[in-house]
Formats: sequence, C-alpha cells, structure tokens
Amino acid sequence: MVKIEIVDERDNHVTVLLKETDRAFANALRRTLMSNVPKMAIHRVRFELGTIEDSATGETYESMGALPDEVIAHRLAMIPIPTFHDEFCFLEDDPGNEGLPREEWGTPASQIIYHCSARGTREGHLVTAGDLNVLGEEKLQISELYRDIPITKLFTGQYIEFYAYAVLGVGSDHSKWNPVSGVSFSTRKVATIAKPTKAKALWDLDLSVGKSDFKNKKLEDVQKVETLIRDMHHVGDGTARIEDFADAISIEDVPGEYIFSFDTDGSMTARKAFEMGCKALASRFSGLSDQLAEEL
Repeated sequence: MVKIEIVDERDNHVTVLLKETDRAFANALRRTLMSNVPKMAIHRVRFELGTIEDSATGETYESMGALPDEVIAHRLAMIPIPTFHDEFCFLEDDPGNEGLPREEWGTPASQIIYHCSARGTREGHLVTAGDLNVLGEEKLQISELYRDIPITKLFTGQYIEFYAYAVLGVGSDHSKWNPVSGVSFSTRKVATIAKPTKAKALWDLDLSVGKSDFKNKKLEDVQKVETLIRDMHHVGDGTARIEDFADAISIEDVPGEYIFSFDTDGSMTARKAFEMGCKALASRFSGLSDQLAEEL
C-alpha cells in the first residue's frame, strides 16, 4: 500500500513524499488531480445591455467597452471560485432541474450566482474580481487574495452589468475546472559525501546546505537534498570549481519513493485537492476492478 508523508504544506501548495509505489501510480495521481477533481468555475454569463442614466448627474452610460463580451467571459471563468464539495452537486445531478429545459437548469444546490455593476470614469475605472458580489452566503465571496484580478477597464460613458453563474465541473471537460497547476513528481534522492576533502570547495561558498547538515556523511532530508542539488550547480560543469569539487558528493535515487508537489488556483486548499484526487483515483481503480471481475 502506498504511504504518504507530508513534506511541505501551505494553503495553496503541498509537497508530499510517496513511498512504496512506482512511477505509474505517481503519474496517474498527477493526471487525476488535473482532470478529475471537481471545482467551481463561472460557466455562463448574462450581460445586461442598453443605456442607463445617472439620476444625480444626468450622465448617460452605455453598455460598451474596449473588450468583447467573450473575452470578459473568459477572464471570469479563470477567477478562483470558493469550492465546497459537500454543499454543491453537479448541474446534471441537481434534482431541482427535473422537468426543466437545460438552459434553465441550476438551483442553489448546484450553482453560485455573482452580480457585477460598474461604471466608467474619466481616469478609467478598473473592474476587478472584487466587484463581483455573490448572491448568497458570504463565504462564497471571492477571496480577498484574488479580488485584484483585472476584468476590464471602463471610461466616461461606459458601464458593465452582468450575472455570472458558477457550477461544478472537472478539468477533463474544460481547463477552467482544473484546480491545480505545476503538478510534478521526481524520484526522491539522497546525498552522500564521497570525498570530504574535495567537498570543501562547496562548503567554502557558505551556501544553503553545509557539512553540518550531513549525518554520517549522508543527507536524507527531502527539502535539503533538493536545495543541495541546486547549490552544486555552483561547483559543477561550466564552473571554475569543477576540478576542485569533481565527484565529491554523490546523488542517488531511492527506489519506490517520489517527491510529489503542486499548487492550487485558490478555489480550495492544496490538502483538499489532494484528498479529492486520491478519492477520485481510488474510485477509478475500484471501478476498473469491478469491470474486470465481470469480464473474467
């Protein structure tokens, strides 16, 4: 059974160590995170068209701007929407849609609605994700961290108003539903001091990793080994120190162990995305086993 050890965890990033597994499993997990972890994203936008008049100033505004509606809709689709998997279902699974045509699908059980209304100014009003107001619970509001994402810019006489509808989806259907980025894995490595005298060429540079980090001439800490590999570029090929350092420190792969890391777009925590990825992968393997059992 695969063993997982957390190496580094932050809200939107996680690095884990996978043990007792192989490259095929690590790659399957990578693909699952990108393709099968459900995420909320704006899927449909209804733009209000026409002209409006400011009762206070008498100024008239028209629903026009420098960017086409299609471009604005694309930008809206990329905004990280807070995702709570236990509180929403897929649009296709919403029981409230029964008897309705597809274009009218969507209830509070399967979608989140955001409203935006903004007017231009002489200097130019930058409309951002922070101008989207959720029609629902406050926790579904766009996170403060992403409220500065630009959508468009409006000048005198211009205004924009729209309703944006976010629904659950998966990355295999569209990239806007992909909650992760930079998903990668590599074989875990350990470092060994083979020639202590020559290794001094690296220690003398006083970089991130020093001789004191090694125990019995070995360095096994995952993050420090990765840092050491970068430090060794200062004494490697193409440098004037290569002859002094040579093969003073050897780097070896650890069979069956992989360093796996990724970031999320902010729609959910990295831990949640990882949990959902593991759950989706387990479900796929279970389904495959059932099919094989039926065939055999």
